[in-house]
Amino acid sequence: MENEKKPYEHEIEIKGVTKSYEKKDGSFLALSEVNLNIDRNEFICVVGPSGCGKTTLLNIIAGLHHATTGTVKVRGEEVTGPGKGKGVVFQQYALYPWLTVEKNVEFGMKMKGIPKETRRETAKKYMHIVGLEKFAKSYPKELSGGMKQRVALARAYATNPEILLMDEPFGALDAQTRAQLQENLLNAWQQEKKTCFFITHDVEEAVLLSTKIIIMSASPGRIREVINVDLPYPRNQETKLTPEFNTLKNEIWNKVYKEYLQHAK
Repeated sequence: MENEKKPYEHEIEIKGVTKSYEKKDGSFLALSEVNLNIDRNEFICVVGPSGCGKTTLLNIIAGLHHATTGTVKVRGEEVTGPGKGKGVVFQQYALYPWLTVEKNVEFGMKMKGIPKETRRETAKKYMHIVGLEKFAKSYPKELSGGMKQRVALARAYATNPEILLMDEPFGALDAQTRAQLQENLLNAWQQEKKTCFFITHDVEEAVLLSTKIIIMSASPGRIREVINVDLPYPRNQETKLTPEFNTLKNEIWNKVYKEYLQHAK
C-alpha cells in the first residue's frame, strides 16, 4: 500500500557519528557528532574544505568504515558493513579491463544471479541513459575518461540500488566532459529517482545537481549548515545562467570559502 506507514522515518539516519583514527603521534578526529537525516529520492551534495571528513562520512554510510561512536541506519537498519541496496561510484572508474562496456554494466547483476536476458535488457537501458549504447562492445582501454565514468555510473544504476553514493566522480574530468556527465546524471536521477549522496569540491556542480547542500567544516568534520536548493527541475547547463542559480551559488561559495579560511589558519 502506498500510504502504509514505513518502519523507518528517513531513508538514511546519521546520529552522533564520530570517527577517530589512531596515529603514531596520537589520535586524529576526522568527524565529530555528525547528525543528518536524508529522505527518499533526495539528491544531497556535500561540500567543504579538504580534510573535513566528506569521504570518511560516505565510507561509513557505505559500510566500508565503521564509526567510532554513533550510528548510521539505512531504511531503518543499522549499517554494519557493505551490503545490498547501495551503489558506490568513486573518482577512479574501477572497471574490469577484460570486459566490454556491456559486460561491465552487467557485472553487478550477474553477481546477484539475475538472468542473462534481463541483464542484457537492463544494461541496454542504462547504456542508453548515459549515451553509451554505440560503445557496448568496446573495452575500457578504448574509452576516454568521461566515457569510463559513464560506464561506472550505468553499472551502479543497473543493480537497482536504493541509494547511490558518489565520491567526486567527475573531479578528474575536463570542464566539457564534466558538464555532459552532470546532465547524464541529472537525466538518470530524474527518471529513476534514487536517493543520492554526492561529494564534490565544485559549488556550481552542487547547486546544479542537488535538492539539498550540506556544508561541512573541518578539524574535526562537522555539519555547518544544510541549505535547500529550491531551483525547479528539470535542470541543465542553461540553469547555470539564471540569476537565481548564481545568487545561490555565490551565497554557498562564500560560506565554503569562510570554512576554508578558518581551516587554513
